[in-house]
Amino acid sequence: MAGTLDGGTFDEGRAVRALARGARAEWGPLCAAAREPLRRRGLAAVPMTVAAVGMTAFLQYVQNQPWGYQPVQNLGAVRAEDPLWLALLRTPLSMFVPALDLPVWGALAQILLVFGIAELCLGWGRALTIAYVATLAGTLYARLGITLGGHAPFGLPWTDAQVVDTGPSAAVVGLAVFVAWRYGAYATAGAVTLAMVVEVLVKENLAGKEHLAALMAVGLLCLLAALRHQRAGRPHRPGRHLWSGRRAGRGSGLPPIQS
Repeated sequence: MAGTLDGGTFDEGRAVRALARGARAEWGPLCAAAREPLRRRGLAAVPMTVAAVGMTAFLQYVQNQPWGYQPVQNLGAVRAEDPLWLALLRTPLSMFVPALDLPVWGALAQILLVFGIAELCLGWGRALTIAYVATLAGTLYARLGITLGGHAPFGLPWTDAQVVDTGPSAAVVGLAVFVAWRYGAYATAGAVTLAMVVEVLVKENLAGKEHLAALMAVGLLCLLAALRHQRAGRPHRPGRHLWSGRRAGRGSGLPPIQS
C-alpha cells in the first residue's frame, strides 16, 4: 500500500511539473512582456484600457436612462441596414457600447483583461488599431452576409439587417488571437478560434459569424506580419515584434518590448 501511495505521489508530482512546464512554454513570453511595464508603472501603463473601461461603464449608464438611450444609439449603434458612411462613423464608438441584452460586467471584464494585456504587449496605438480592424471586419461582413442571403453557407437572413450590433466582443476575440500568436501561445490562439467555430455551430447568429470574420481579418494581419518578418531575413520567434521595424514601446509611452 505504501508503495502504491508513494508511486501515486510521484506520478502526481511529475504530472504537476509537466503541466507547469507546459504553462511556462505557452504563456511565459506573454507574461514576461506584460509583467514588466505593469510592475514599473501600474495602471499608468494601460491608459487606453482604463479609458475604455470607463467609457463602456459610462455609456452603459447613459443608455439605460430615459434621456440617454437615443443619443447613444445615434452615436454608437450599428445596423447593417444603415447607410455605409453612417455605419463607418459609428463603428469606433460601437466597440464601447455594451449590448443591452448582456450583463455589462462581462464586457468590462473582457476589456480590462484582453485590452490590458494587448496594450502592455503591443502599445496602445497598435492594440487599438487591431481592435478596430476586428470590429470593422464584423461590421462589413454583416452587410455581405445579408447580401448573400440566409440560404448561402456564409449568408445571413434579412432580419439581421435590423439587429443592433454593439459591444467589444469582436475586438476582444481579435486581440486575444493576435497577442497569443505574436508571443507563441499557439494553443491559446487555437482554443479561442475553436471556441468561436463551436459557437457558430451550436448557435448560428450574427454575433458568432462576426466573430469569425474578425478572426479572419486578424489572421490576415498575422500573415502579413510574418511575411514582412521573413522578407527582413528573420525567422518568427515568439515574443519578437512583428508589427513594424520599431518596438511597441516607441511612440506609445510604453517601455520597449523585450525579445
